[in-house]
Amino acid sequence: MFANRAVFSLAGAKFLIAAAFLFAGVQASSADAGFQRWIAQFRGVAIENGISASIYDRAFRGVTEPDPEVLRKANFQPEFRNEPWEYFDNRVNEHTIATGRQMARQWKPWLDRIESHFGVSRYVLLAIWSMETSYGSALANERMLHNLPRALATLAYADNRRAKFARTQLIAALKILQNGDITERHLSGSWAGAMGHTQFIPTSYQAYAVDMDGDGRRDVWNSVPDALASAANLLRKNGWRSGETWGYEVVLPEGRKFPGGSMSLSRWAEIGVVRANGKAFPAASRNAELKVPDGRAGPAFLMTKNFFVLKRYNNADTYALAVGLLADQIAGYGGLVRDWNRPFQRLSFDEARELQKRLGTLGYYEGEIDGKIGQASREAIRAFQSRMGLTQDGHPSKEVLNVLRGG
Repeated sequence: MFANRAVFSLAGAKFLIAAAFLFAGVQASSADAGFQRWIAQFRGVAIENGISASIYDRAFRGVTEPDPEVLRKANFQPEFRNEPWEYFDNRVNEHTIATGRQMARQWKPWLDRIESHFGVSRYVLLAIWSMETSYGSALANERMLHNLPRALATLAYADNRRAKFARTQLIAALKILQNGDITERHLSGSWAGAMGHTQFIPTSYQAYAVDMDGDGRRDVWNSVPDALASAANLLRKNGWRSGETWGYEVVLPEGRKFPGGSMSLSRWAEIGVVRANGKAFPAASRNAELKVPDGRAGPAFLMTKNFFVLKRYNNADTYALAVGLLADQIAGYGGLVRDWNRPFQRLSFDEARELQKRLGTLGYYEGEIDGKIGQASREAIRAFQSRMGLTQDGHPSKEVLNVLRGG
C-alpha cells in the first residue's frame, strides 16, 4: 500500500503540484470530447450487463468531462512509507477511543441486534467505522465525496492502472442505482469508488450489504445500522469466529529466531513466547502467526484467525492490527504493554491539534486542524524545524511543540 518515502522541500513540492495541475488542466480540456465518446461507447457495455438505457442516461446526465480531482488524487498520492507509529498514532488515540465509546452508547440498541444476528463484536465494527470515515464525520466533507459514476468513468477512461477495476465497479454502481437503494443525486463515494459509512466498493456492496433497519433499502450512506450490519455480514461470510479475539500482544524471548507460518498457541508458549499481560493463552490449541510490525524493538503479536478475516476488509496487516487495537481499547481492555519504537515523545491528540494550529498561525500549515499528522503536517514541521535550526525530521514531537509554544 505504501510507496517508498520521498522527501521534498516545501517549495519544490508546491512547484511540482502546480505544474501537475497545469498539465492536467490542458489534458482535461483536450480530453472532453474523448471522454464523452467513452461514455457513449460504454453505454452499450452497460446495457449488455443488464443496465437499462434510462438508468445509464440518468447516471451520466450532465457529465461532460472527467473529474480533475479524481485524477489528482489518483496520480499524486503521498509518496512516503508510514512508520508503524505514524500509522497507529493517527488511528488509535484518545479521540478515536473516546468517540468509539460514545458511539457504543448512542447506537447500543442497534449494536445489540447486529452483534446478536451476525456474531461479530460491536467493538470491531466501531473500530472499522472509525478507520473508514471517522465515525461518519468524513461524509460531511464535500471535498471527500465524488459523483460515483463520473469518478469511476474518469478512472476507467484516463487511468490505465485502474481501468479494469473502475469498469467493473461502475457496472456494479449502476446496478445499485437500478435497484433503487440510492438515487443518482446521492450516489456518491471516494475518488476510488468506496461508499458510505463503512466504505464499501460497489462489488462488495452487492455481495454483502444488508437492510438492517428494514426500510426496504440497503443504505450504507445514510443508515448507520445498515452500514455496520453490512460490515458485520462481510466479516461473517469471510469466516469470522464469534467470541474469539483477533490476536494477542506477546513478549519474545531474547536471542532466538522464530519459525514462520502458523503454529498452535501451546507450541508458541513452549518455545518461550508469552502474553505481554502475563496471562495464559486461552484455547491453546488454536493456531496463530507471529507479526512484528515494528521489528524486535517494538511490540510483537500472535495473530489468530479473526485477524486474517479483518484483512478481507482491507488486505493490509497495519489496517487489521489497527482495527484490533482500537476495538480492544474502545472495549476497555487497555492499550499496548510495549509501545511503538517511536524516536520522540508522542503528543496527545489535543497536543497534535495544537501543533497544527500553531504551525498554521505562523504560515507553515494550511490543512485541517484534525490532530492527524499526515504529509502536509510533516512538511510544515520540517519547514519550521529548518527555520529554527532544528533537526529536520518532520516528527510531531514534544520538542517541536515546546519551541512553538515559546514563540
